[in-house]
Amino acid sequence: MKYVLIGFLKLYRQFVSPLYGQVCRFYPSCSAYALEAVQSHGAVRGSWLAARRLARCHPWNPGGYDPVPSKDVDRGEHDSANQSGAVLDAGPLQRGA
Repeated sequence: MKYVLIGFLKLYRQFVSPLYGQVCRFYPSCSAYALEAVQSHGAVRGSWLAARRLARCHPWNPGGYDPVPSKDVDRGEHDSANQSGAVLDAGPLQRGA
């Protein structure tokens, strides 16, 4: 199923997308986002991410840079320098004001 979706998205980008021109309010474009999402997350999760992206494409959304989330972020895993689980002190509290 994944490869069928990838083939469909590549055909769409090759033949249909040029007819619309540069109308996408996001970067990367919605079709590029969908292709990357399906390639990196698989058919089900990639399609879900692409559908969420298309739902955000409306005149009241300012758009902008919206990359496909990495698999680590998707699963709630964090790649941070604080691997030990210790809480880092943010500094002294400011009182008053």
